[in-house]
Amino acid sequence: MPQATCLKVPKNLGEQAIRLVAELDLFNRELKIQQIEDYLCIPLTSEPLPAVFNKFEKKLSTFKISAHNFPERKKRHLLPLDYLADELPPNLLAGVPRAIDFVGDIAIVEIPPELADHKKTIGEALLKAHKQTCTVLAKSGAVEGVYRLRDFELIAGVKKTVTVYREYGCVYHVDVAKAYFSPRLSSEHNRVASQIKEGETVVDLFAGVGPFAIPIAKKHNNVRVYAVDVNPDAVSLLKRNVAVNRAEKQVVPLLGDARKVVREQLLGKADHVIMNLPETALEFVDVACEALKPEGGIIHYYGFEKVSDPLEKASVRLTEAVNRNNRQVKNILLAKTVREVAPYAWQVVVDAQIQ
Repeated sequence: MPQATCLKVPKNLGEQAIRLVAELDLFNRELKIQQIEDYLCIPLTSEPLPAVFNKFEKKLSTFKISAHNFPERKKRHLLPLDYLADELPPNLLAGVPRAIDFVGDIAIVEIPPELADHKKTIGEALLKAHKQTCTVLAKSGAVEGVYRLRDFELIAGVKKTVTVYREYGCVYHVDVAKAYFSPRLSSEHNRVASQIKEGETVVDLFAGVGPFAIPIAKKHNNVRVYAVDVNPDAVSLLKRNVAVNRAEKQVVPLLGDARKVVREQLLGKADHVIMNLPETALEFVDVACEALKPEGGIIHYYGFEKVSDPLEKASVRLTEAVNRNNRQVKNILLAKTVREVAPYAWQVVVDAQIQ
């Protein structure tokens, strides 16, 4: 334990003494205050000068200056707000985004309009607070188009959109500008993979770079996952991730529109169908029903809901869509909210057993 100058006072003077040494800028905050019987030992940054000693005599009825060995305080991890406290006016600090998506060494944030003039300052604070991060991107548009892409603006660090992301023992090469990817679904990737049994066949209709397909392959030797995506860049990254994770025997990447691919290659093959396209998944329920084996299987359906009872509404929507396609929902195995995407709006998942 490091040795430092100690102000020793009775416990009943402790609060007064701590306040005094703090006012005099003598409080050593890197060391812990210690209690010894009925006394407090307060660590000081240096020996008090005569003028300071006189202030101790005036303010404290009894005290002693000596040397003492103090335990060190555990250093608190500084947050972006700690770095921004002296950079932004107090009224703007409350608007600094707390939600940050970390994809490998890239941090992605959404800067509110009132902080647009301070975005680079916020980006630099993120780099300081998160040492493993080398790039900070700000969302500059909504997720749009068939490929589900959004625009980003570099606000700090290295200009890049390509990174390597690790999750549950899987490795993913990701380009956030060319293929949709969300680290917020990490637990869902693992949960769905845990539902698959040896010998089963899975059709992942909107596979992206493989965050559902690859964990399934890593957990099971004897499975077949048909991973479909319409985005050539996503499929290119998917193929690379399949190779990196040694999943070539289990995962079959397929480029093309899910509807066309299923009808040409995957009719009646699936025990499980994964539908992670929450914006428009409801429009592909017919495709999921066609991909399932004649005797049925399980659909893992993801959607967005803005109603007061999102789980009930999502379950009803899925059930009605299945019924329109000559199938029936035998049982709702699970319905839960995955995350809040806006005030009173949620991404939900429904696992439904279909017959």
